Amino acid sequence: MIPVWDLPVRLFHWLVVLLVPLMWWTAEEEMMDLHMLLGKTMLFLVLFRLIWGLIGSSTARFASFVRGPAAIRRYLRGEQRAGVGHSPVGALSVIALLAVLSMQVGLGLFASDEDGDYAGPLSHWVTFDTAETLAERHEQMFYVLLGLIGLHLAAILFYLIVRRDNLVTPMIIGARPDGEGAMVAAPAWRLAAAVALAGLGTWMIVGLL
Repeated sequence: MIPVWDLPVRLFHWLVVLLVPLMWWTAEEEMMDLHMLLGKTMLFLVLFRLIWGLIGSSTARFASFVRGPAAIRRYLRGEQRAGVGHSPVGALSVIALLAVLSMQVGLGLFASDEDGDYAGPLSHWVTFDTAETLAERHEQMFYVLLGLIGLHLAAILFYLIVRRDNLVTPMIIGARPDGEGAMVAAPAWRLAAAVALAGLGTWMIVGLL
C-alpha cells in the first residue's frame, strides 16, 4: 500500500462532511447557539487546512497539486498522469470548496438576524443593515456550497464507475494499492504548529477583534 493522505487531511475532510449537515440542521431548527459554536469549529478547521496547505505533508501542500491551465489540459487529454494525491482537476475542486467554505464562515462572522438576538462575533464592525444583508448572503452561499458538494460527489462516482478508481477508501485509510510516488509525511512539530496557529487565529477572530 502506498501512503497518500496523512491523518490531519483525512480528519479535516470527514469533520467537514459531518459539520456541513449539522450546521444546516441547527440553522433550520433555530439552534443558533450550537450553530455558532459549530461555525467557530469550522473556522478553526479552515484556518488549519490553509496553514497545513503550506507546511503539511507533501500531498497536503497546495504547491504539490495546484497546477495551471496547461497541466489541466494535458491531464484531461491523458497526456499526464495525476501521480500521488490530488489530480490537476481534483485540485480545482479542493480550491473551490475551501474558497466557498472560507466565504461562508466569513459571512457568518459578520451576520446578524433581523432581531439582533443572534449575531456573529464581528457583526459590531458593520451596521445592523449590513449585518442583515450578510446573513442573507450567508444563507445563499450555502446553496453554492451544496452545488460544489454535488459536483464533488459526481466526480467521485465518475472515477469509481468509469475509471475504476476508488477515491473514498484512501481518504479513510490514508493509502492506496498503487500509484506513482508516495506521500512524504510532515514532522509532528509542524502539525503542532499548525494546530496552535489555527487555534490562535480562531481565538483572535472570535474573541478579540
